[in-house]
Amino acid sequence: MSVLADLSTLAKSVGFRKLLGVRLVSQVGDGMFQAGLASLFFFSPQSMTSAAGVAAAIVVMFGPYSLVGPFFGPLLDRWRRRQILLFGNAVRCLFALCVAAATWGSAGIGIVYTLTLCALGLSRFLLSCLSAGLPSVVGERELLTANSVVPTLGGLAMGIGAVAGFLIRVFLPEGSSRDVASLFVAALLYLAASGLASLLRPDQLGPKREELESQPASPSFRSTVRDLVDAAAYLTRRRTPALALATMSLHRFVYEMEFIMIILVSRNLLADPSDADAGLAYFGTLGGAMVAGQFVAVVLTPIAHEKIAPWQWVVTCLIGGSAGQATFVLAPRTGTLAVGAFLVGLGVQGAKIAVDTIVQSDASDAYRGRAFALYDVLFNLGVCAAAGVGLAALPDVGWSRDVQTALFALVWVLAFLFFWAMARLGGSPRDAGPAAGKPVPPAGETSTRATGSELEKGKACPRAGKANPQTAEEV
Repeated sequence: MSVLADLSTLAKSVGFRKLLGVRLVSQVGDGMFQAGLASLFFFSPQSMTSAAGVAAAIVVMFGPYSLVGPFFGPLLDRWRRRQILLFGNAVRCLFALCVAAATWGSAGIGIVYTLTLCALGLSRFLLSCLSAGLPSVVGERELLTANSVVPTLGGLAMGIGAVAGFLIRVFLPEGSSRDVASLFVAALLYLAASGLASLLRPDQLGPKREELESQPASPSFRSTVRDLVDAAAYLTRRRTPALALATMSLHRFVYEMEFIMIILVSRNLLADPSDADAGLAYFGTLGGAMVAGQFVAVVLTPIAHEKIAPWQWVVTCLIGGSAGQATFVLAPRTGTLAVGAFLVGLGVQGAKIAVDTIVQSDASDAYRGRAFALYDVLFNLGVCAAAGVGLAALPDVGWSRDVQTALFALVWVLAFLFFWAMARLGGSPRDAGPAAGKPVPPAGETSTRATGSELEKGKACPRAGKANPQTAEEV
């Protein structure tokens, strides 16, 4: 089975193992950090329990990066990505310590929010860096399998960190120490991730030397804007990555609406609103079901790719995940919500893996860093849009049959439009042509993701495009 062969190849790649180690350790830290934030903002006696309060917290934490994130994106194509991981995780350690200190010292909520949004923004930037650097340490034939394994293992690591953070809250006595303990542990894990990044060669994650020498290390504001516009135009000309990113953003909006619903239902409907610990327990149950669905996605996605192309898997996941939303339309009972959360988690993660693969395969390395910076901005805009709509449409208990029905219908419309657009393209990107003096991908880089029928006829290789000359064994 080629999936097992891909996994064997990845396991032999020293560069892949090192990069995976950086991601896993840092995402355990992310889980610990976000568990501390969830306890502080949503599941403490003084926390915000209304739809308006939850929406405001989400907008404050994710909105600013949507505005400034694009201006950091070009740095992924101008600076050594290994150096970004090395120093970025060290800075993230400092932010986590500052958030813990501000919480411990009962600093104003404005200070805590400012430090938090800086830490979360940096986390998103580093995840973009990890995604942009992945094709440099794996062969293109193993890229989809790597995209299945890495994000899901990262999500699992994040879940482990979150569970550990919640357990810290359960076992420590009440007080400020309980709120900040997971933040201190997260800081230590970020420092460890920085140390692991130092094991990679400085140039191992790209960009390539000739690309670095052809552009300044510190771009001006004007050149940054020009680079981003150029990258957006490039992705649009290629068609497939632009369609994948737009679909991801809208699907993320739906997912975040469901996530806000789970927070509010756990806090205000399933549990007594005055019992924050009971609300946290319900949230852990429903969140755990969602993570379990994401884990199943990592198993199913490479298997599905043996028969269908990544874009077809996106459509399948959109429709499959909507089955979970259909269960949300029913009465909001714990069992029903858990089943729905599992299916939604499976659909979201499976679609994300395929979108990552489309963007990585169909975008040249010269544009890949900016592509993932734009990816993050669209991701965060989906989150903020969900917060805004949730504020207007969701009751404080979180569940509304009308809202859930509308979200179900939206996903089906999205699946139809994505299928129609990709089918017209035959699932393959268009030639971008010359673009603003930037290098364009060579002809052989155009993706030729094969379907099962093509494999049977011997018309295409089982993986997208031309094999990367730097294979996993070489790195």
